[in-house]
Amino acid sequence: MITKQQIILILGNAAREIIGAKDELTAIDAKFGDADHGITMEKIANAIISTLDRHKNDAASGIQTLFGDCADEIMKINGGSAVPLWNTFFEGFKNGTDDTREISIEGFKKMFQSALDELSGITKAKVGDKTMMDALIPAVEAIIASTAGDLAGITKEGADAAKKGAQESANMVSKFGRAKSYKEQTLGTPDAGAMSIMYFFIGLSG
Repeated sequence: MITKQQIILILGNAAREIIGAKDELTAIDAKFGDADHGITMEKIANAIISTLDRHKNDAASGIQTLFGDCADEIMKINGGSAVPLWNTFFEGFKNGTDDTREISIEGFKKMFQSALDELSGITKAKVGDKTMMDALIPAVEAIIASTAGDLAGITKEGADAAKKGAQESANMVSKFGRAKSYKEQTLGTPDAGAMSIMYFFIGLSG
């Protein structure tokens, strides 16, 4: 079983990984966007960390409340397009689990499927469109298909898939957002959103 405390630990790692990549994410976004992605992602990561800190000694609420509180804090941020996307991502986690203090491996997988389903409901982007989905979809698919019997093994497979997807986004032409107006000029640069997802999953895997 996977405990709430384990989830708090890996989410904290994921958030700190994103914060560490702030300058890289900003530099990528500066080429074809508003140059604010790194700043927005740092705000999102800090919102997650502050929520985790409140839950560390909360013995009453469960995993569902944890993700719901993270989603609420993210939505309060005044930032770019990443805010509603990451809010929806965490709402998906919340809707994919129950308010217990531990879940099974299969419950963990269900949580990620729910998060992907929620995001798919607000964006038409698929793999190949040079968005965060280029890293997220393969990462979630890897987690769901994983035969590893422990949290470390499952998240490692997700991280490997996210990294591959984010790196491959450099070979794609942007089809969404401000970057799509640059067309072939975006070739050679990975998508900032995909890179954020990559760092998130790398952090989850420890």
